[in-house]
Amino acid sequence: MTTLSTHILDTTTGLPASNVQVSLYAKQQDDWQCLSKGTSDESGRIKAFNLAQGKQALEAGHYQLVFATADYFAKDKREYFYPKVSIEFVLDGSQAHCHVPLLISSYGYSTYRGS
Repeated sequence: MTTLSTHILDTTTGLPASNVQVSLYAKQQDDWQCLSKGTSDESGRIKAFNLAQGKQALEAGHYQLVFATADYFAKDKREYFYPKVSIEFVLDGSQAHCHVPLLISSYGYSTYRGS
């Protein structure tokens, strides 16, 4: 079982991206099931996702984080190219915690597996 966190940094401003809606999905056969939704805090972080039945950890499997970037850029009337960013990843159950950061700008994004 693995706990999951994320944070978002706006590389244009050099500041955390707060108030970004983030949805966590799990792949169930050929479909995606929403497990949790959250909003990044003032430091651009979601430290833990609230899962059903009080669970805090995820089993091994395929997951996806979807970041609502259009709303984030629109609040400051900034142009953008990607209305959302979807990051699909696989947890193998070997890590106690996984951190998935997102670096965004109006016309690009990058991510990596953190710890």
